[in-house]
Amino acid sequence: GHRTQYGTFNVSMQRVFPNACFLAFTGTPLMKKEKSTAKKFGGYIGLPYTVKDAVEDGAVVPLLYEGRHNLITVDEDPINRYFDKLAEPLSDYGKASLKKKFNTINELNKAEKVVYARAWDISEHYRGFFQTQGDKYKPKAQLVAPSIKTALLYKKYLDDIGMVSSEVIVTQSDQREGTEDGFYNTNEEKKLEDAYFDAMVDKYGDIKRFEKSVITQFKKREHPEILIVVAKLLTGFDAPNNTVLYLCRALKEHTLLQAIARVNRVFPGKDYGYIIDYYGNLENLDNAFSTYSGLTDFEDEDLEGALTNLNEEIKKLPQAHSEVWDIFKTLKDRNLEPTAYEELLAPEDIRNKFYEKLTHFARLLKMALSSVDFVTNTDPKKIEMYKRDAKFFLKLRVDVKRRFNDDLSYKEFEPQIQKLINQHISTEGDILIVTEEVDILNKEAREAEVEKITGKAAQADHIASRTIKAINVKMQEDPVYYKKLADLIKETIEEYYLKRISEAEFLLKAKAFEDKFLHGRSEDAPKELANNDAALAFYNFSKSIYDDSELLKSPFHIEVSLTVDDTVKKHIYINGNKIIDWHTNEDIAGKINIAIGDELYELMKKYELDTDWSKMDSLIEQCLKVAILKYK
Repeated sequence: GHRTQYGTFNVSMQRVFPNACFLAFTGTPLMKKEKSTAKKFGGYIGLPYTVKDAVEDGAVVPLLYEGRHNLITVDEDPINRYFDKLAEPLSDYGKASLKKKFNTINELNKAEKVVYARAWDISEHYRGFFQTQGDKYKPKAQLVAPSIKTALLYKKYLDDIGMVSSEVIVTQSDQREGTEDGFYNTNEEKKLEDAYFDAMVDKYGDIKRFEKSVITQFKKREHPEILIVVAKLLTGFDAPNNTVLYLCRALKEHTLLQAIARVNRVFPGKDYGYIIDYYGNLENLDNAFSTYSGLTDFEDEDLEGALTNLNEEIKKLPQAHSEVWDIFKTLKDRNLEPTAYEELLAPEDIRNKFYEKLTHFARLLKMALSSVDFVTNTDPKKIEMYKRDAKFFLKLRVDVKRRFNDDLSYKEFEPQIQKLINQHISTEGDILIVTEEVDILNKEAREAEVEKITGKAAQADHIASRTIKAINVKMQEDPVYYKKLADLIKETIEEYYLKRISEAEFLLKAKAFEDKFLHGRSEDAPKELANNDAALAFYNFSKSIYDDSELLKSPFHIEVSLTVDDTVKKHIYINGNKIIDWHTNEDIAGKINIAIGDELYELMKKYELDTDWSKMDSLIEQCLKVAILKYK
């Protein structure tokens, strides 16, 4: 059942041995449309031995799953503003490609502040539950990171925090690539990786010796406690004392099952394996277990249907091939120089159509070439034509993307965009436990947890409740704004439960309120107060106390907020340095109170307003409370 059995190698082997019987032995059969062990080898012989069977026999330990989540905050304004500046030389396609690359959950999970928050949570979790005294054995853990750079970052932060010991074992990237490109720009990610591996070579002599030593220590000694990996050691790695798997990246299907099998080995004193998931793999896990647990229900009809579906897909190949050539129908001759094709693709809309059609054709050709039926029953000259055209068009795509800055050139912008993400994406509050510990082999319990996350109303409730919780934390910083937002959320929850709005509307509104909580203050704020949280709070106080509709049309509230902000700063800073514990100094507080009163009095005269001292006192009192929170 090896991965080589799903492509041209398998086709060649079946053509060489047309009368042979092919048998596959695998613990994790592939279930994809293009790569299915059952389709390739003709169904299952006997009853599959599932993970559930193994647990019941005591061959492996049960697995407990817990989902955890950071509330990730994004400072959108600087990211959008500086992205536009950095990406200005790119074409629209290049900009879209760059945005698509970084606008993913995977990229958010690589942001430095997110990694740092999780490193703390992992440290505290491991110390609190597994770094204990008097156990029958020392539980070890693996941390699965999304990239080599992120793996090294987890290592750095875990070391800085100092609660747990760790090592990184990853496959080193291509050493033919240096740390500088053709423009003498340094690849910081590669430089960091090389420095780590160079240090290991200096210490152990070579990489193989380093890995062997670390793995032996992990299995047999006290330290390291956590192995940080990306893809290596997720399959075929057997350390029975390995007990906890911290998932910080997406895994699916057989790869996910292979990974969690690292912590289900039997060991004296080990009752469970633990999956602590920061990425959100529960649905993937449920799908994988449902698929592999349901193998006993596999019928011959399923196999026939699957084969029919594959053949139906392959029938689309001639049309897909024609659609690519159709883009170049205005060319008089197909045997022209490639530059003629490149020039025809100069308009961006035609290039995008070419990329789309070529991707479809290449996917179908790859699928067709892995089918014995197609290779056997199709004229070899036609197959050779498909392969020749695919090679030509794929090279043309590379040249065109380079020529029109559609793809290749945007790579040099990635480090700068990554810095923007690291600077402006962070986390807020404590790590949330999204799902309580659940035995993942207990189908009912697992599906109940999935339903909590996947149901629209449940998602809406979860988002609404965590937003209200976050609002309560921030309430004192701007009571007017946050109280109004919290009330709106509570009204929406009530509307749903009174059946005035649907589940879909409930979820949509909950997401909108969360977005408003994270970004709404800046979006709704006057441009004079952008990114000034204290002044925004003063602005909201002013509007709530002086609520005359005519005043809202004037700059009165903006002037009040900026005046209060400037007055506070003038009294708490000396030569640019903040006075220590100014908020406990009654003399300073009194001077601020009087100065704000004088400034407000002048504003009242400027806008010809009656001097209502009770309103002024109320505004000053509330502004001082926020000033202490913001500037102490």
